[in-house]
Order: sequence, then structure tokens, then C-alpha cells
Amino acid sequence: MDIVRYKHEGGMRLESDLQVYSRLNQKSLLKRGEVDVDGLDAQMRTIGRYCSAKYSALERDKNFKRIRVVAPKKHVPLTLDDFIPLFDEDENDISISGRLVVEESWEDEVLRKTREFNKLTREHPQNVRVWLDFAEFQDKVASRQPQKGARLQTLEKKISILEKAVELNPEDEDLVICLLKAYGNKDSADILIGRWEKVLMQHSGSPKLWREFLHVVKGDFSTFKVSELRKIYAHAIQALSSASSKKHRQGHPAVVSLDHADIDAELGIVDIFLSLCSFEWHAGYHELTTALFQAEIEYCLFCPPLHLTEQSKKRLFEHFWNSNGARVGEDGALGWSTWLEKEEETRQKLLQKASSMEDEQAGWTGWFVPPSQHKENSLKSEEAGGTVLTVEEMEEDKDVDVAKLEEDDASLLRMLGIDADAEANSEVHDPTTWVRWSEVESSKDRDQWKPVRGNSGFSQSNEEMEDADEQFSRVIFFEDISDYLFSLSSHEARLSLVLQFIEFFGGEVSRCICTNSSSWIEKLLSLETLPNSISEYIGNINGAGKFESGSCTFSLEFLSQNPHSSARNGIMNFLRNAALLCLKVFPRNYKLEEAILHAEEKAKLEINTLLQTAMPSRALAKNLLKSDRQDVLLCGVYARREAAFGNLDHARKVFDMALSSISGLHSENQTAPMLYLWYAEMELAGGYSSESESNSRAMHILSCLGSGTTYSPYKGRPLSTQLLRAHQGFKEHINAIKSLWAREPVSDSSVALICSAAQYERLTVGWAAGVKVLTDALSMVLPERKRRSYQLEFLYNYHVRMLEKHLEEATMPKLLQSVLLGLQIYPFNPELFRSLVHLSHLHTVPNKLRQIFDNLWQKNPSVILSLFSLSYELSRGGSQHRIHGLFERALTNDKLRLSVLLWRCYIAYEIDMGNISAARRAFFRAIHSCPWSKMLWLDGFRKLNNILSAKELLDLQEVMREKELNLRTDIYEILLQDELTAKP
Repeated sequence: MDIVRYKHEGGMRLESDLQVYSRLNQKSLLKRGEVDVDGLDAQMRTIGRYCSAKYSALERDKNFKRIRVVAPKKHVPLTLDDFIPLFDEDENDISISGRLVVEESWEDEVLRKTREFNKLTREHPQNVRVWLDFAEFQDKVASRQPQKGARLQTLEKKISILEKAVELNPEDEDLVICLLKAYGNKDSADILIGRWEKVLMQHSGSPKLWREFLHVVKGDFSTFKVSELRKIYAHAIQALSSASSKKHRQGHPAVVSLDHADIDAELGIVDIFLSLCSFEWHAGYHELTTALFQAEIEYCLFCPPLHLTEQSKKRLFEHFWNSNGARVGEDGALGWSTWLEKEEETRQKLLQKASSMEDEQAGWTGWFVPPSQHKENSLKSEEAGGTVLTVEEMEEDKDVDVAKLEEDDASLLRMLGIDADAEANSEVHDPTTWVRWSEVESSKDRDQWKPVRGNSGFSQSNEEMEDADEQFSRVIFFEDISDYLFSLSSHEARLSLVLQFIEFFGGEVSRCICTNSSSWIEKLLSLETLPNSISEYIGNINGAGKFESGSCTFSLEFLSQNPHSSARNGIMNFLRNAALLCLKVFPRNYKLEEAILHAEEKAKLEINTLLQTAMPSRALAKNLLKSDRQDVLLCGVYARREAAFGNLDHARKVFDMALSSISGLHSENQTAPMLYLWYAEMELAGGYSSESESNSRAMHILSCLGSGTTYSPYKGRPLSTQLLRAHQGFKEHINAIKSLWAREPVSDSSVALICSAAQYERLTVGWAAGVKVLTDALSMVLPERKRRSYQLEFLYNYHVRMLEKHLEEATMPKLLQSVLLGLQIYPFNPELFRSLVHLSHLHTVPNKLRQIFDNLWQKNPSVILSLFSLSYELSRGGSQHRIHGLFERALTNDKLRLSVLLWRCYIAYEIDMGNISAARRAFFRAIHSCPWSKMLWLDGFRKLNNILSAKELLDLQEVMREKELNLRTDIYEILLQDELTAKP
């Protein structure tokens, strides 16, 4: 039961209405609870912890009537001509303080709500929310039915409701998904997939439906295979691409610009492609993943400027892919279009050279006498005779080798713990061999991520000749990637592809998507490890997600990305090269420039850790500035990186140079607010004392922006007249932004200007004035628009950060209210969750935060909410039952059960707590829910080898092969290494 045993103290006074109380008491609507007893009393064990058996049965009785208080309807003023009715009161109804108290059993409630829903669906058949609520109510009814037959009848009723809803609203995707999920509760996997296929034939251009279908197929262990899922991904990408291009041709045959629907459609294709790459990477096909990214970026961004059909474009791209030309990310890569131009120039030169040689050799050259035929025939016969002898000798040697191999196989099986002559169900005794195998397999997965070029040739050394088959398996042919190629027309979709590619391989990119977008939600769901963009917030929680209980210590740090140093260095160089090439397509894109400098720093810091004080990417930044001296945002990116390494004076010089040059560059005025804001934030990063030099510097910088005067380097505190002009200037700028946002999308520059105005007001007037600027700006747009814009989400985060910095002056309820309001708008925002946990650590009791987490879970269950809930409990040393309940609540959710990250965390937690049998159960549940994750399978080999026998581990590997996961190491290699090591 969910209610606690209680009894009323004193009596009940309902406005001195003793007759009402008497009637309620007589009808047993309110009964006195039993006297509470000590938890160790024997009576407690007999009557129940919360409710006695008698009252538990009473609560479960369908005919038991409860009080339902109905609030009075709002009084509507009536005119004299209106009819004033007399309200008829039912004799079973009781009026208390103007409210209506009704006795209602569970069956009465079901009938009443069913009548209400029927009326609403008849009057408003196009209201999708009413249909979904009606279907959800059937789930509530089924949860109160103990008989399986009754639950099936309720399920059939739910399906009929949704079928009617889909019939009336055939284009609504939420209704279709809800109906198919209801079918999944009664249909087999094959029937359900057939239903999905019929729906997708009618809605082939819906990324949302394809995404849900892929979740269904991936999560079905019985039918899962890598090859089958690849076919579905190919069908999805081709269907979405053809639907997008068809819609673009019909709606805009001659217009280059795209509307929001076209852009969203292309962004949906990019999301499906990213899902494919994530799936291939998790299944162990790292080279294929890298090749898919390389091919798609070349195909979309560097296509030759020719008017080609999609088929002709693919045939031309096949020529490039099969050539020796360097691809995106490789040294010397030029891009497909430039490579084709140079290839054509080389071909023309060769043709001219060949024609000139033909002209020189033109004329009669005489007869040519061939060599003697007799000599050739004699040589051939000698070679043939020698060959026959060699073949006979080889056949004899082959028989001997086969016998030796059979003996070696038997000995290897015995070393593995398997007796070839014994029965099939014999016990295996050497699981440690599988542990070493999993370690070697993980090491190869880290190092082997780049495709091998098929026409580059292999070295002829003995070691590499032995690995020729392995190298060949790492070659990615055009046939492997051709079905997943698609074209993109919109700037937003192409930039999203590049930025998500950089983030996929561990690069650092400024966030360019809202956390409410499907891209962000799918990214969270597909995580196997914690990326830096999330771990930096979870790591700020008290204790960094560590739980200590006796001798057991559990930490979430093992989930952080920590690739091998050599592999990390190669990946960072690969990302730097790719981003530099893409910068030609997206010139002056500060997010790409940031990613380039971050990748350069990580690559060089891996090689030389002594470069902590000097900026490793300084030379690269200067080279980029030489190629485009008018790129002022690049100056800002460069200066911020210098400040990050402690070179504050050098950063100031770069900022001063950039801001001084803006006045002569009219095209850069729209990006100026970002540069001013970056400079001011760099100065304010040291402290917030009102008398500090950094505050004076920041006021000088922001006053130049607000007043519109030409920037000059800092010489002292700005004059009061300049401060007044800046104050008035910021007001005018904000009014202009208000009218601009009413007709145009929100831009990064406008948000930077509002943040600059807020900082200026905070420094000159006070923190309350700065917060008011941000609050007023957020109130200028509708909530629905806030939910879709990452710029407005950044503005809200900025608002919360400013409140946190003045936590002593601001009231705790106001700050907590701002965070909770933000989580209602952005329920998947990690920064807001970090603020919530931080405030709760300081000012609230644990149960208050737990209640907040539970309420948020009821509305929007998510991976990010589960991670912060777990981190909070771990940091406080929470109850193991509470932590176990959080894991179970998350992993029994239909969508979150596909989260590899949560399963890995659950298994590791049970192992660290010493619950080995529970860890074993969790592991088998995990691979059943997420059969595509090779890392999850290998966790079983590494962490559960003490409780899984070698025979069970062998069976696991066989299932991995059946599911077509990419296994790079044969178990016999490990045994041969052991044999060689054992020899003296």
C-alpha cells in the first residue's frame, strides 16, 4: 500500500456541521486507525507495516466508496435575460463550505471518467491530448485488475480507442506510436514488425517514426542481428532522403532557401545517420563508423559543382572512394571537389603528353621480329615439370600439417578447459583465459578505429603477413557505405553533421542544439560512457559521485571517457585535419575554430605534458589569423584559449587588437557583442569584488559596447558620463532586440548583447538589476519558443548562474523557484540539474530533493535525471534500497531500458556492493535489452569472471558471433601466446 496507517486526533470539525460528521462516520468513510506500535512488536508483523489486513482488503474493494470533493464552478455574471437555474442536490451528496462532497467507489470513478472522455472525444475529435489521456486512463484501470483476462480486455479497449483516434487523426505521429506500443503488449515480434512496416509505408518521411521503429528492432533480442538492422537503417535513410528531396522539388522548384519544415526534415536525416554511426561503433565496427563519417562529409560538403542526379553523383563518388585520394581527416586531404579538379588536370596533361609522343613517333617503323617460339616452349615445359613435383611434395606436407593441426586443436581446447572427447555438457575450468581475451579485444577496439586503404598495399614483413586477413577486414569498400549516402541542402543540417561528428569522436564543441531536441535525447540514450559535456556537471556534485559503505567504494568516474593515449592522439589529429578542411565550407565559424584549437591542444598535451603553461595551439591559431586577419571572432577564440592557460596579458592584447579593429569593419558589427562579452567574462573570472581592477576593466569594456563609442584599451575606471550613456544605450539595444525577436529567429549575437547588458547592470547598479534584465528578456518570448531555442536556453542558464553567484544576497526560495521553472521548460538540461543538486546540498533536507526528483520523473523520465538522482544518493551515502530502487525504476522504463550507460552503472554498483548474484542477473538483463553493445558484453567477461564459468563465457562469445558483433581476436591467439610464454 502507498498510504500510511494513521488515526485522527480529537474530532473532525467541518464548520460545526455535526450532522455531516455523523453521516460520514456512520458510513465508515473515515475510520480511526489502530494505535501505532513499535517496529519490533510482534503485533506489527501480524497486522501489517502500514495497513492491517482488514483495511487493506477494504482499500482493494471495488465497491468501497471514498470522498471526492468537487470544487464549485466559477461564478459567471449573468444578464437579466439569462435563466437562473435551481441546483438539484443529490441526497447522497453533502455540501461542505460551498464545495460538493460525493461518495464514489472505484467503479463509479471509472464510469464517470469514461463518460467524460467519451463526451470530450465526440465534441473535440481533433484534440490529440484527449485521446492520449483516454488511452492512459485505460492503463490505470488495468493496473487495478488482478485477473489477466480482465487486463487483456482493457488492453483491447485501449487499442480500439487509439484505432479510432488514428482514424480521425491519421497524420499525428504521437497517436500512431502510442497505438503501436499498445499492439506490442499483445502481438509477437514478427507481427509487430509487420505492423510497423505498414505504418512506415504510409509515413515514409517521418524521422520520429523511423527512430521509434529502430528502437523496437534494436531492443528485441530474439530477432536482433547487425546485418538486419543495417538494412533497416539503409531503408530509413533512403526513404527520408527521397521524401525530403521530393518535398523540396514540389514546394521550391526554383528557390534556393528552405523553410523550417525542410530544415527539420534534413536535421532528422542527420539524426538517423548519427544513430547508425553510434550503432556501428557500439557493435565494434569502428573502421566502418569512421568511413561513414568521412564518406558523408565528402559527399555533402565537398560535392563537385555539377548538376547530377543522385545515381550519377554516387557513381562519380565511387571513383573518388576507390582512388588513392586522401579523405576527410587524413593528411593531405583536399576534398572531393578539389581532388576531382586536380585529377582532371592530371588526366589532361597525360593526354597532351601522349598525343605529343604519338606525333613524334608517327611514320613507317618496319617489321618487328618476335623471339624464338622454341625457347619459350622449352622454358614453359621445364617450369611445368618443376611445378608438378612441387605440388606432390606440398600435398604430402599438407597431410602432415593437417594431422599436426588436429593435435594442436585438441591441445588448445584442453588448455581452454574443453575436452574434445568429453560430453558436450562437461564443466570448463579456465575462465581467466577469457579475461585476457576481453582485455586484448578492448585494447584493439581502442587502437583500431581508422579504415585501412585497400589499394595502399601491405608491408611484406612476417608479422604483417600474418595479420593480412585482419588488415583486409578493416578495409571499407564503396559497397559498404553506398546505401547510407544522402545529400543535404540546408546550412543548418550540414553544420550539424560536422559538429556532431567532432563531438562523436571526443572533440569539444560549443553546444549548438537545445536539450529538448531529439538529437540531444537520442545522444543521451545511446551513451556507453559519460562525455565531458555531462561529466563536468556530475563531477561538481559533492563527493563526485562516490559512495562509501564499509569496505565498498563505488564511483561513477569509471564511466568517463578515457581512451588510450596513443589512440587519443591519433583521433585528435584526425579531428583537427577534418575541422580545418570543413572550415573552408563554413568560414569564420567560431565553433569550428574552437574545436580545431581544442583538438590541437589535446593532441600536443598527450605527447608532451610539460606544455601546461604555454598554449599548445598558439602556432595554429596564428596561422589561421594570417589566412583571415578580419576574423575577429577567431581572435576572441584565440584569446580565450590563452586565458585558459593563464596567459592573461597576452589574451588582453589579442582582445584589444580585435576590438580596436571592429570600428573599421562594418560587416563585423553584428558579431561584436560576443567579443565584448567574452572579454568581460574573462576579466570577471578572477573575482567579484566591487573595488577590484577586474571589475573596472569589465565596466570599461561593456560601457564601450553600450555607448557605441570606439573601443580603446583600458586606462582607468570609466567616467560617470560614459556609464550613463552606456546605460541608456543598452536600453535602446534591448528595445531593438525585442522588435527583432518578434519577426526573426533568436541569434547568438542578440543573446550576447542581453548578457552584456545584464553584466553591466550588475556591476554598476547591483545584482538585482542584472537579474531583472535577464528576466525581462526571457519574458519577451513565448514558452513554446523557449523550448526550441538553444540560444534562449543559454540565456536561462546564464540567468541561473548569475543568481548562484549572489547566493548570499538572493533568497533561497527565489533561486530554487528559478531552477525548478527552468527544469519545467528544459527537463533534460544537465546544468540546471547540477544547480538543483548544489542548492539542495546547501539549503534543503535530502527528502525534499528526492521528492523533487520523483515529481520530475513522473513528468519526464530520462537518462540525465537518473544519473543526477543516482549521483546525489551516492554522494550522500544514501540507502542501498533507495539506490537499487532508482536503478530498477529507470531500467524498467520502456525507453530507458535501452540505455547501455545505466546498465553498466547498475552492474558495477552491484559488484562493488558485493551483490554478485544480483550483478549476474543485471548483466543478463542488460544484454537482453541492449544486445548491440559490445562494451556491455565485454563487461561481463571482465567483471563477472568469478561467477561465470569458462563454458558460460564461451557460450557468451558464441552468442556475440551469432548477433554479428565485430570480434577482432580469436581465443586461440591468447592460448598460443600462453603456450609461447610457457616454453623455456
